[in-house]
Amino acid sequence: MKRRQFLAASLATSAVAIVGNSVAAQAQTASKREFYQIRRYNLMSGPQGKLTEDYIANALIPTLGRMNIGPVGAFRLDIGPETPQFYLLIPGSSTDALAMLDLQLAKDEEFLKSAAPYWNATAAAPAFQRIETSLLIAFEGWPKITPPATAATKGKRIFQLRTYESPSNFEHIRKVEMFHKGEFDYFQRAGCHPVFFGDTLIGPRMPCLTYMLSFADSAELDAGWAKFRADLDWKKLSADPRYAFDPIVSNISNLVLSPLSCSQV
Repeated sequence: MKRRQFLAASLATSAVAIVGNSVAAQAQTASKREFYQIRRYNLMSGPQGKLTEDYIANALIPTLGRMNIGPVGAFRLDIGPETPQFYLLIPGSSTDALAMLDLQLAKDEEFLKSAAPYWNATAAAPAFQRIETSLLIAFEGWPKITPPATAATKGKRIFQLRTYESPSNFEHIRKVEMFHKGEFDYFQRAGCHPVFFGDTLIGPRMPCLTYMLSFADSAELDAGWAKFRADLDWKKLSADPRYAFDPIVSNISNLVLSPLSCSQV
């Protein structure tokens, strides 16, 4: 009897340990994934562009650096609707850090001083038209921002920012799954350099995902996509009925961006 009780207690203890380890492992995996705030600044042609770019370069990015937030991507929209526009890609370790960002900035005296021309702009001479913000979580298979090598030297580079909308949450999950079935590798061997992949938690046009690729120039962009589409493994994956394009993707937004001089990506 005592032996049976001992074995039962041992098995129960082991089960608790296994569950505990599993939960801890899941938490550790989740903690490695970054969160992203993507800001879109809608501007008017004229002084707004310089005012906003100066603010990003001289106030926002330096302050985020003091907060240990980075690398921050800062981009100008080159090809896409409604130009001029700036885009910011801000990574964070938690949703709280990103959601409370502006409130924290408002408490930073050094930031407020350097940001004053932009931060205190009046209705008669606004710094921007509107700002739209989305909150994303990095894909499990690509948990961190990966700046292109040329970012460190401020070398020539362009970026593609692509958003895939799905008709339902179920189909959206399938599209995210498709990336994890090999598309990360296919992009890299085609010469399309992934920067980030994110699943939208809060933002417009949900359910959707957004990812960014980098290229040296438009010629490399065209060549990279041609090689990607010709990849035999990608052709096999995309031919799988589970990942048929029409059911899982209802709309694609495709933007081409160039980095502002202050961009860390």
